Amino acid sequence: MTKRKVILVTDGDVYAAKTIEYAAEKTGGRCISQSKGNPSTRSGPELVQLIKTAPNDPVFVMFDDSGLQGEGPGETALKYVASHQDIEVLGVIAVASKTHQAEWTKVDVSIDRDGEVTEFGVDKIGMREMDEHRMNGDTVYCLDKLDVPLIVGIGDIGKMGRKDDISKGSPITMKAVEFILERSEYHAGKTGKHDKSIPGS
Repeated sequence: MTKRKVILVTDGDVYAAKTIEYAAEKTGGRCISQSKGNPSTRSGPELVQLIKTAPNDPVFVMFDDSGLQGEGPGETALKYVASHQDIEVLGVIAVASKTHQAEWTKVDVSIDRDGEVTEFGVDKIGMREMDEHRMNGDTVYCLDKLDVPLIVGIGDIGKMGRKDDISKGSPITMKAVEFILERSEYHAGKTGKHDKSIPGS
């Protein structure tokens, strides 16, 4: 069986859902709309079944813990999907938040509110922070434990002081999606991997 090509997104509120559905349409993929929720309500096994029935790749799946302490339902589902034998994760869009639990993850790169690729983490509104390759978020604690090829940090999807508003084409989210696709074998349509060199690496 051919593995389904999936992009994971660590946010699932109304703004994120509209933006990710838009991104899926623009890239010819599909968004699992039932994965939205704040917090997530679909389990890992349920999401895998929905991914398998999606007509096109890449498949976008959202996960959200809504600030719950410890490993919430979003992270539990994310870990299951990311490690499933029938799923190939192209990359993760890690979304910054003002998390009360100070959860953080390593990121390969971030896209700031001006659409610039940076080695520094970003905050909720997409401003660069001081830490290199590190970002605070809500549903991100488990990412370091996963075998995924690329993690791209961005601010709050669909927001960032209207910089990522869907009426403007959600340029920050779209750039993160394009960054993942450009570095994936799926997008390249070739047998060889793209050069995955990144700023500050």
